[in-house]
Amino acid sequence: MPKRDVVFPEGRRALYERNRYSPAVRANGLLFVSGQVGSRDDGSPEPDLAAQIRLAFDNLNAVLAAAGCTFDDVVDVTVFMVDPERTIDTVWQVLPAYWGDAPYPTLTGVGVTWLYGFQFEIKVVAKLPPA
Repeated sequence: MPKRDVVFPEGRRALYERNRYSPAVRANGLLFVSGQVGSRDDGSPEPDLAAQIRLAFDNLNAVLAAAGCTFDDVVDVTVFMVDPERTIDTVWQVLPAYWGDAPYPTLTGVGVTWLYGFQFEIKVVAKLPPA
């Protein structure tokens, strides 16, 4: 099997290597981005929910940018939320600043009981720009 074509955002490589996963992998014209959370530079959670969601999107956008993409290139989104009944309103308040205009990507929302100390995680698949 050929080596994975991994994408690392600026300044966070050590965090991913410490946790033993890749932030994103290019394959067949697509970019598969690992779930991004509202982690600070040291990997700890941002405690404020709205700020945590914004930071998750900022972290996502850094991974996308490292591959030459923007959120406009995203075709599929999965969001994970702890306590979605409490979390969803805040997500929908923050999301428009990052989501862009229609047509929107597909979306799957999943309620979970635990996210390693986080309340929100976003995972995407994006179309890579032509080489």
